[in-house]
Amino acid sequence: MTRTVIVKDIEIGACQPFVLMAGPCQLESLDHARMMAERIAQACAPTGTRFVFKGSFDKANRSSVTTPRGLGIEEGLSILSKVGAEFGCPTLTDVHEIAHCAPAAQAVDILQIPAFLCRQTDLLLAAGETGAGINVKKGQFLAPWDMANVAEKISSTGNTRILLCDRGTSFGYNTLVTDFRGLPIMARTGYPVVFDATHSVQQPGGQGVTSGGQREFAPVLARAAVAVGVAAVFIETHQNPDSAPSDGPNMIPVDQMEGLIGRLRAIDDLIKAA
Repeated sequence: MTRTVIVKDIEIGACQPFVLMAGPCQLESLDHARMMAERIAQACAPTGTRFVFKGSFDKANRSSVTTPRGLGIEEGLSILSKVGAEFGCPTLTDVHEIAHCAPAAQAVDILQIPAFLCRQTDLLLAAGETGAGINVKKGQFLAPWDMANVAEKISSTGNTRILLCDRGTSFGYNTLVTDFRGLPIMARTGYPVVFDATHSVQQPGGQGVTSGGQREFAPVLARAAVAVGVAAVFIETHQNPDSAPSDGPNMIPVDQMEGLIGRLRAIDDLIKAA
């Protein structure tokens, strides 16, 4: 059975037009989040693409203790709640601890489990118990078929609003590779599959105290994933990625998003019409 996950009024499913999950890696301020949401909405408008606004209040998995982690849970959730209400879009944020889950679920529509934490049973159960949508990123160390066990942990709470997200697999030091066989393999669980195009080109720890990335390849991987067939595409974006506080090297400039979305929608329409 192929499930559809509904967040607000958006259906996320294998047979639906792909949904875009987009926003900055790290929330910077309310004004910045509003500006980014407006730019993403404008980029989606020509194709009628529905989007989920993404922003992290805490980046607990930074490469170094010296790199900034974010605004914190109180300010970050306030910003996401306001952006969701103002733009009428679902919102998504990462949770890293059990204590994050309940308050985050009050403010956003989708809780995201970071890849490094996808096997943390207590975190998965706490997220599932909120009833929110749950986007789980596949660990870089996991095989795609192992995600069935991850989904089962969440569904044991009675919550089947589950999305499974691929963000690349470890391939030697500071390098990831995408095995596109993993997308249909994860889809066999029946849950909608998301492809994270920007983290798939990340070079973890590749700059010593920060991660590197090859943003020029993110659109290439996004097109390939949509051609395989996915329910959603996750893309981090920024007006000036080189000045972003986190993950700048793999983020796509927001002024390039409209063209990319148009190309992805053309591929998506062709594949899902077949």
